[in-house]
Amino acid sequence: MACNSLNMKKKINLLIGFSAVILVVLSAIQYYLVKTTYEYKVEQFRSEIKAKIAKITNDYSDIDTTIFNKKDMLYKQLAENYIRDKSTRFHIKNALLQNEFKSELTRKLQEEFQNEIPDLTIDFAIVLDKFVIYDATKEADTIFAEKPFIENKLYGDLASLDDAFLIRNYVGTTSGSLKKQELSSDYKLLTEDTLYVSIKNWEFIVLKRMTLLLVLAIFSILTLITLFVIALKALIKQKKISDIKTDFINNITHELKTPLTTLSVSTKILERKEIRENDATFSTVLGTINRQNNRLQNLIDQVMTNSLGYEEIELHKEKVSMPDFLNSIVNDFQIAYPDISIAKELDTQKINLNLDKFHLTTAITNVLENAVKYGCKNIAVKASLLNNEFSISISDDGIGISKSKHSLLFDKFYRVEQGDLHDAKGLGLGLYYVDQIIKAHQGTINVVSDLGKGATFDLRFLI
Repeated sequence: MACNSLNMKKKINLLIGFSAVILVVLSAIQYYLVKTTYEYKVEQFRSEIKAKIAKITNDYSDIDTTIFNKKDMLYKQLAENYIRDKSTRFHIKNALLQNEFKSELTRKLQEEFQNEIPDLTIDFAIVLDKFVIYDATKEADTIFAEKPFIENKLYGDLASLDDAFLIRNYVGTTSGSLKKQELSSDYKLLTEDTLYVSIKNWEFIVLKRMTLLLVLAIFSILTLITLFVIALKALIKQKKISDIKTDFINNITHELKTPLTTLSVSTKILERKEIRENDATFSTVLGTINRQNNRLQNLIDQVMTNSLGYEEIELHKEKVSMPDFLNSIVNDFQIAYPDISIAKELDTQKINLNLDKFHLTTAITNVLENAVKYGCKNIAVKASLLNNEFSISISDDGIGISKSKHSLLFDKFYRVEQGDLHDAKGLGLGLYYVDQIIKAHQGTINVVSDLGKGATFDLRFLI
């Protein structure tokens, strides 16, 4: 039996582990699919923005020809100044970045974006990348060439390139001729700048486009987790039932062995002629047989009676005067257990409750015997009226019950462990029976206890 239980535990643990791995794998696949879709949607969104803005800015001169003529004139002037005087190299960059038409062009481009794409809030920056002069008298002279930095912003109100994406590069060429030392010099000017834009709340816009997918993904993950938790709880419950079943079988086997062995020995003794001829010895052995037979019958009755749920228990209710009824139970128990100190605090007010005296007597006695079984020396029984309920409180100073075990306390066949052993005898049906009887009376039972601090059982009935 122990081997079968161990194999079942291994199978359950293996199944739990395998299910957990499958859940993790499926979650990882779901995450990968959502992430891939998100990246695709981001690229799709950026492509749409690029196409729209590129169409607007295809030719800056369409926005304001005068301003762009000024820009071209500035570029030519700076290039020619450099050809005439090389010392102007270090002033060119500042002159480009601090141009007089910077704010005006920024405003006009911003208005164009707002008119053409009103549903988006766009910040932009045009960043200078290169400024190269090709002088006919010498090789190309690179005045300026850097990677895109926001500090090299020509126009726009974008504060950083970190969250921006590139729309397009613009390469401009200008040709010119100027006299230098009585000689005509032809030159070409190449400039390159890049347009970056940032869309406010663009992540939210992309996620909004993925709403259906996200809802389905979250729903599927939650469904998987829910199913896993349900399956896990079912497996754990099955494991507990298996453990309780094994323990019950072992315990009842032990309980049955003693009377059966005694009956077997007694029967063999009765087969002996000298025993049959001795009336006193014969009567003693016969008495032993009767007692062990009654014990077997009591064990069978206990299992049969306590196997019923509270819905199946047939109660024979009658008017019962409280607390006299409770007082009689405690007095009878005190006679059976004279070594146990019992303190009574019973409300003297007469309360009549409609109860089944037999079943309730057995239930309360079971709670008292359970306290003795688990090492108590003192018991306190209290009865009182609380909010239209009659309360019976039974406290003991026994070994107590760990809080983690409270939820199992009233389960069928469950017995409180002491360490890793079940030292107390019994079938684990006593408190289950108590719980079923209280429920059959539409009452409630609660336990307050901790390991090493005794236990208090509170039984309540509606008046």
